Amino acid sequence: MVQHRPHTTVVLAMSADGKIADFRRAPARFGSKADKAHLEEQIAASDAVLFGAGTLRAYGTTLTVSHPTLLQHRMQEGKSAQPLHIVITHSANLNPELHFFQQPIRRWLLTTTAGGLSWQRREKTLPKTGDAPPVECAAKFEQILVFETATGKIDILAALKHLAYLHITRLAILGGGELVASMLELDLIDELWLTVCPLILGGANAPTPVQGEGFMANVAPHLQLLEVRQVDQEVFLHYKLQQTVD
Repeated sequence: MVQHRPHTTVVLAMSADGKIADFRRAPARFGSKADKAHLEEQIAASDAVLFGAGTLRAYGTTLTVSHPTLLQHRMQEGKSAQPLHIVITHSANLNPELHFFQQPIRRWLLTTTAGGLSWQRREKTLPKTGDAPPVECAAKFEQILVFETATGKIDILAALKHLAYLHITRLAILGGGELVASMLELDLIDELWLTVCPLILGGANAPTPVQGEGFMANVAPHLQLLEVRQVDQEVFLHYKLQQTVD
């Protein structure tokens, strides 16, 4: 029996004041080697990872599984070496020269009708001036998933149901804050792993793990703390979302 949707886990590192990047939205590389290893473990335990276009633009790549033990575990479980990597974006306005498109992974695009058409035009053969032969865009997505609401937004719930139908049972959410906010609003997050790193970034416009319009206190999602682990100067917090009680 196919489950309703994949089990979802948000995995993010943040500063002590709750920022996932500085006010310039530069790539957040303040996590330690322990944090990177933790992130790789969460990715290795997943069938697929989901992240927004802003996150991809900031880093230019995605983290792949490289530790021999993690690779061995995936192979023993009958899985491919790397989970599926899914980019979610309304516009699909992505730079085809990003190193992400050269990484040895399966890439899917989750977008709107307009975004899908835009990317398909980009993937088509591009004309050259003069007598030179046409050049084909090397950046490719294995699949383009289009799930759209009546208002032209991405229908995340329908997309997750489709992933479950494809036997994707565990999904890691790697940011950014807008994606996490939209999924929390739809009650589509099961767990969070937050790494608190020993620095303060500040800035009213610096992004946080949950962006969007925010929640009123009386209807805010509540968490149950499952685990606290300290590694050197970092604290790893593991939460699950509490079920809403009417």
